[in-house]
Amino acid sequence: MYQPTPWALLPALLLATAAQAAEYQQFNPAKSQVRFDYQQMGVAMQGSFKKFSGQLRFDPAAPAAAKASLEVELGSVDTGSSEGDDELATKTWFNTSAFPKARFESSSVKALGGARYEVAGKLTIKGVSRDVVVPATFTNQGKNGQFDGQFTIKRGDFSIGEGAWKAFDIVANDVVVHFRIAATAP
Repeated sequence: MYQPTPWALLPALLLATAAQAAEYQQFNPAKSQVRFDYQQMGVAMQGSFKKFSGQLRFDPAAPAAAKASLEVELGSVDTGSSEGDDELATKTWFNTSAFPKARFESSSVKALGGARYEVAGKLTIKGVSRDVVVPATFTNQGKNGQFDGQFTIKRGDFSIGEGAWKAFDIVANDVVVHFRIAATAP
């Protein structure tokens, strides 16, 4: 009776592993979210964005080859107050007439182990680009995958809140951005 050696099984094992690996390429905005937390007069406040789009290529077996971009329509902000939403669209804050979108473009992805990753890239808001490092986790659910994470930006670095709002005594400088990006593999 023929007994295969471990070396003879290697090609079959490699093919099985390749068949299980999936490259997530389709961004699913209906199952994704981008929201933010900030302090106003010492009170915790929240907001979110209703419209955003993205592109990605992510294979958990080859994270260093991953690429991702996300564009957020700043005019789709939802603070829970139409007055607050209108104020954020002004030149003093997001200046959505001149800068309708914020954009993140990845430059590298580093695996940290345990489904945790570090995504480095450029964040551009109001024409100002800054390097950011974004920690994220990835949950694999077959053909569906989900990236979750958060990072803090300094609104002053992007001129969000100019003039009388440039000081941080009423609206704090730190803004925590939370994201959930859903993706599917073809």
